[in-house]
Order: sequence, then C-alpha cells, then structure tokens
Amino acid sequence: MNITHVRNATLIVEYADKKFLIDPMLGEKGSFPPFPNAPRDNQNNPLVELPMSINEIITGVDAVILTHLHLDHFDEASQKSLPIDIKIYTQNSEDAEEVKNVGFTDVEALEDTNQIGDIQVIKTPGQHGRGDIVKIAGKVCGLIFQHDNEKSLYIAGDTVWYEEVEKTLRTFNPEIIVVNGGDNQFNEGCSLVMDENDIYEVAKLMPSSEIIVVHMEAVNHWNLSREYLKQFAKEKQFSSQLKVPNDGDKYTF
Repeated sequence: MNITHVRNATLIVEYADKKFLIDPMLGEKGSFPPFPNAPRDNQNNPLVELPMSINEIITGVDAVILTHLHLDHFDEASQKSLPIDIKIYTQNSEDAEEVKNVGFTDVEALEDTNQIGDIQVIKTPGQHGRGDIVKIAGKVCGLIFQHDNEKSLYIAGDTVWYEEVEKTLRTFNPEIIVVNGGDNQFNEGCSLVMDENDIYEVAKLMPSSEIIVVHMEAVNHWNLSREYLKQFAKEKQFSSQLKVPNDGDKYTF
C-alpha cells in the first residue's frame, strides 16, 4: 500500500490496486473562516497551501470516504472539484443525504462491514473529543482496511483515545495506524482529537505497529506541533514506530 499525507486529515490511500481519497479538504490557503473561540481565530483556514495540485489528488480516485462532514474534512473546494458521479462513502445515511444534496449522485452510507472490490472496509467507532464538546462535535467514524495481499490499515479519524479505540486495536491488530493528532481544541473544553498522551497510549498498546500522525498545523485550532510530538516520542522511546509526515509525504508499506 501507499499512503500519501496531503494536508490535515486528507489522505490518498492506494490499497490493493484501488485509490481512495479520505476526508478531502482541497481549498486554497485561507479559503474559509477560522474555527471561532479557538487559537489563531484571526487566521482563515486552511493555514497552509496544498502540497500538490487538485488534479493530481483526484485523478484516478476509485472512491472517496468521508469520516464526517466538518469543513476541514469536506470543504467547498472539494465539493466543486470532485466529479459529481464519483463514488462517495459516508459514515451514515444522514451524512449521505447531505452529500447528495450538494449534487453528488453515487453516495452510499457505510455498513459496519463493507466489501469494496476484494477489499474489506470496516467502519469503527470514534469519539470527537471529551466532555460536553462531544455532543457539539457530533458523530464520526474510523476505518479498517483488510486484504489478503496487504498489511492491515486503521485510519482512526477524528477521535481521542477511549475504550472503543482500544477495543478496535485489540480486535483487529492493525499493522499500520493513522491517527489524527493535532490536539485541536477550542479556548474552553478538552481535546477534539488525540494529543501526545493519547498517541503514546496507542504506541504502548501496539508496539509492533507503525503509527502515522496527521491532522497537524493545518487549521487554526491546532495545539500539538510536529516538532513537539517528535521530541515527546523521543523522550518516551517510541520514535522508531512513529511517522510525523510533512504535507505531501508518501509512505509505502
């Protein structure tokens, strides 16, 4: 498999001869407003430009998977750039209806287990924060990819470390793990996605897995930098299994 980290949570996953686009945020730097009442809320999002052209990102995509519909996972530029007949999978029927209402014609809600060609894609739970913010943040999901000729892949999505993430890791024992780790948060409340301690929990439970951390430094409410995470991992001695990509970096497994 090849995994290209585009920007924020946007991934290109080439898996068993299919190309998946995960959570596309394709707008130019500064193309939509900041998340309010949060760090850097005087800066428009995204904070950085795409590392490659939109055409390069979307050409040859077999399916788009949307773990949820927040702007930093499915923005207006994505809605305008993607072909209206492209296959799109959403986490549930409510999200599917929203995507259809934008004009897309081939939209399907994920079941718990899905067969996409000869790839099995399993929808996994997520919790988009802790405390009262979870009700506001809404539902999210993660994804497990399985194929006889590929390593197993877990894309955790916008979630913090909690019992269902631990259960997913223990159940599926994924060899490659992608977590959203910018510790994004508002001025009040707790983390919306994983912080360094959450990522450390993943690493301790899965010492033989490789962990890629994305969703960093791309939207205004980030709180965990790449450099701090790398230093933290060095101190906690899990650097060898950690990858903290720059936008545009590609890994082959």
